[in-house]
Amino acid sequence: MGDIVKEFDDYRSRMNERIMKDNNKIIKRIFNLDTNAYMPGALDVKTKELLGLVASAVLRCDDCIKYHLESCHKEGLTGEEVMEAMGIATLVGGTIVIPHLRKAYEFWDALEAGAGNS
Repeated sequence: MGDIVKEFDDYRSRMNERIMKDNNKIIKRIFNLDTNAYMPGALDVKTKELLGLVASAVLRCDDCIKYHLESCHKEGLTGEEVMEAMGIATLVGGTIVIPHLRKAYEFWDALEAGAGNS
């Protein structure tokens, strides 16, 4: 995996562990709700991840975009599918999304480059 992917995963894991150590019931419930929201249901996981990706891009949350890109990659979505969704996000969010689009492409390229190294 590319260094930016490993750095993101390591940081996310480390900080999630730190957050959970506080044993805050509200935060634990929010984390659980988030996890359960992306489980298979009326919509399949791939569709839910694309929806999360688009919403994250429109909201301009780079960490969320990276999380959903990695999830899309793990679910086997193609670059064409993911970038079409990012195109919709850019259309909906406007040109202010473009810097996040650049970072998304960079992160997706790192995921793709690391796919053969897993």
